[in-house]
Amino acid sequence: MFTIQAKKRDPKSSISYLRQQGEVPAVFYGPGKETQSVTVPEKDFLKVWKEAGESSPVTLETGSGKVDTLIHEVQIDPVSGKLIHVDFFIVDMTKEILVHVPIEFVGVSPAVKGGLGTLVKVLHEVEIKALPKDLPHTINVSIESLVDLQSQILVEQITLPQGV
Repeated sequence: MFTIQAKKRDPKSSISYLRQQGEVPAVFYGPGKETQSVTVPEKDFLKVWKEAGESSPVTLETGSGKVDTLIHEVQIDPVSGKLIHVDFFIVDMTKEILVHVPIEFVGVSPAVKGGLGTLVKVLHEVEIKALPKDLPHTINVSIESLVDLQSQILVEQITLPQGV
């Protein structure tokens, strides 16, 4: 489980000042919950985002307690590449949720290695259902079974982790 310290923020406060101090404006919200404006340390968030992605639970430690969330949306400045804003979605750790998880292709295809063709990846993520604690960061799919041009891997052939 990943954890980030979050400080309550006045929505009318200077965003540029917060960013200069190494903080990123953020909100967290969920069904039946009031939206809360917070800031998170940019350095800590980037580290967690790299490891957790958008499919692993992240606990926000706020002044009023801990909140279990998923990183829902990250806004990045297209010119500077700096973080602009982060949205966290509150999850109930006892209920299954549907999320999209990226597919990571592993191994070497004999057809590609032998020069018969090029690997075409039609699907880049799959939708899975699981408890938040069981959500994988990625789904690994071996491409070693692609031995000729007619070979393919179907979604039903993907081996999912326990609890997914």
